[in-house]
Amino acid sequence: MDYQTVYQAITGRHSVRAFTSQTVDKALILELLNVAARAPSGTNCQPWQVYVATGAARDRIVTEVCALHDAARSDKAVAEQYTESYQYYPEQWISPYIDRRRENGWGLYGLLGIEKGEKDKMHEQHQRNFKLFDAPVALFFTVNKAMGIGSKMDIAMMMQNLMVAAQARGLATCPQAAWNHYHKVILPIVGASEDEELVCGMALGYADETEIVNKFITPRVKAEDFTHFVE
Repeated sequence: MDYQTVYQAITGRHSVRAFTSQTVDKALILELLNVAARAPSGTNCQPWQVYVATGAARDRIVTEVCALHDAARSDKAVAEQYTESYQYYPEQWISPYIDRRRENGWGLYGLLGIEKGEKDKMHEQHQRNFKLFDAPVALFFTVNKAMGIGSKMDIAMMMQNLMVAAQARGLATCPQAAWNHYHKVILPIVGASEDEELVCGMALGYADETEIVNKFITPRVKAEDFTHFVE
């Protein structure tokens, strides 16, 4: 195996925030998912379900969620009605994680020319999530509510496999936890059962290399800084 090819697929992946309108062939999506499904899972239970929304279904989700996102901005009651089914982020942030979060946010906004206090521009950029950054394919990953926290670890590994496989095939992705707030809207549209919980969404398509936002590459902490050898 050429390890450099594998390394390049992993390190070349980043969250793309502008896509072209070029469609993705269904057979290619299934190919990628079959590769991704080789991810490990506890006792090989393979707890994931994946919903691929394109065309009218994709557009309906975008339209309905964008309208709710707009409404939630000015109506606290709407915002309280649409919350995550599980807590993705901590209630109380601590360093160094909050520092990295801020660096990420202001780095992106700085590249886009959005300054602190420009709430309308921030809202518009946040809503780009719910427009899938114009990607033609939306993927929604679910697990059965009966499963434990380990199943979220399992599905996360499968998603990582998918993103790396997509990178290797010239496609781009953006994992999006932002969709989790609107699981009440999304899951009925895609036909998920009431026993399922939305874990994450993902935009899939071909990157628009002309957009400056796709020049934004987040830094990574060196392994020497988070690794502890115990001998």
